[in-house]
Amino acid sequence: MLMFPICLSTALTAEGENYTIARVTREHMGAYLCIASNGVPPSISKRIGLTVEFPPAIEVPKQLVGARLGRPLVLQCTSQAFPKSHNYWVRADNMLVQGPGYETEMVETSYSISMRLTIESVTHYDFGEYKCVSKNYLGETEQTIKVEHVKSQDSGWGPAATKLPKHSKGKYLGRPVSENSIEIPDAEESTSASSPASSATANVFLAVATLIGALSHISRTIL
Repeated sequence: MLMFPICLSTALTAEGENYTIARVTREHMGAYLCIASNGVPPSISKRIGLTVEFPPAIEVPKQLVGARLGRPLVLQCTSQAFPKSHNYWVRADNMLVQGPGYETEMVETSYSISMRLTIESVTHYDFGEYKCVSKNYLGETEQTIKVEHVKSQDSGWGPAATKLPKHSKGKYLGRPVSENSIEIPDAEESTSASSPASSATANVFLAVATLIGALSHISRTIL
């Protein structure tokens, strides 16, 4: 007699009337096939289902989420439990249900449940902590997701403007200059872009120097 699990990608076989699992985990849950044969066809088989009970466990992709005002926001978490767990979202000790501004969704696959909370348009009230809760008769667990305000770039949010020397137009050390970068003009551009007052002052100094030179030449000639 052979018995092996048909739910695993790699089938494990065992001969005999008994198949012993030393330490059962949730990964052992599934269907097993028992086959009896004495060498004379046909063989007979029996399908046996194994269920493993365990308390809920929750996984959260991100525990800190940034959101902008007026934009939609989706919060997610995944719970695993057997028997089937009761799952819901909590905000400020109040259970969140389907309603204006909020949409809740749950997708079940085997003993796993994916929970999604969609905020249609984020307001100042929506910033703070959210909890996804899962419970069955074996236990209860929860995970917290914190939503923080992220300002839009047009209101000053983002990296501070940085002055960078310009090595080539639109690039800094061979890389494109970001929107927040301020290019410093080259020396030639600085000279060509100088103010009229600076040019006039330079001309006055040049005229004075020329006059002094002429007077010195006349004095040497007379002497």
